Amino acid sequence: MIILAFIVQTLRIATPYLLAASGGLLSERAGIIALTLEGWMLTSAFCAALGAHYAQSPWVGLLCGVAGGIVAAALHAVASIRYRANQVVVGIAINLLAIGTTRFFLRLAFDSSSNSPRVPGFDWFTSSGAGAGGVLDTLASLLNPLVVAGLLALPVVGWLLANLPLGLRIRAVGEKPEAAESLGVDPARVRWVAVLAAGALTSLGGVYLALDQHQFTDNMTAGRGFIALAAVIFGNWRPARVAIACVLFAAAETLQIQLQGLQLVPSQFVEMIPYLLTIVALAGIVGRAVPPAALGKPTA
Repeated sequence: MIILAFIVQTLRIATPYLLAASGGLLSERAGIIALTLEGWMLTSAFCAALGAHYAQSPWVGLLCGVAGGIVAAALHAVASIRYRANQVVVGIAINLLAIGTTRFFLRLAFDSSSNSPRVPGFDWFTSSGAGAGGVLDTLASLLNPLVVAGLLALPVVGWLLANLPLGLRIRAVGEKPEAAESLGVDPARVRWVAVLAAGALTSLGGVYLALDQHQFTDNMTAGRGFIALAAVIFGNWRPARVAIACVLFAAAETLQIQLQGLQLVPSQFVEMIPYLLTIVALAGIVGRAVPPAALGKPTA
């Protein structure tokens, strides 16, 4: 039972990582640096909480969160693709903009600088009284549609990249946009599609955070977007390896939560575990990860 609970908690914690990493993989395979995952997630989390609060419906919150993530992704696309700005600078700017705007509108909408009121979420398996604890109740927590989406996201993205014409175009634009253009493919259009789709996928991770915690809190993503990007790099831009990396980082976070409950070591050291693992994982692949050849390079 303890092992099952650990696995289920790991999968739930991995959900925002898997969703954000799937968006980051899609964006980077098209040649656009996905440094904005953190900002997209934070924006979508706030929009989801806003929509769910005023409509009292998690489905409305889901739609609002995805819309917010797509708008943030469109901002990135305009700057990086249309105006060919430095993608790293744009990514940092959007992340900072997301922190500032969500903090401003949090105070404006809810008169609070820390968190929103409680909002409804996808937890009918507990609120309905289904299950009386034990194994069934533990497994029922995986019925959240966003958890299911997280588990399916990377396999679906991997299948799209490997089998569909759009996936072939995305990979071609990420490797040699000039060659793709010579074959009649518009690299800018393909990158637009990839970035907007990446924004939609990543926004589901932000929506999950807000609705699972039943509120939006200031800067609630807490670096998850950067960890998801690290998983993409650690996975060498391959969907299966990226998924394994996300689960590994989520397991470290689950272990951190368990150790905090035991109070065997100071909490400050325990809280460092996921981030230390990320640094160690990335340090171990420096020089061996091979990114898409045109990553970060603007189209002509």
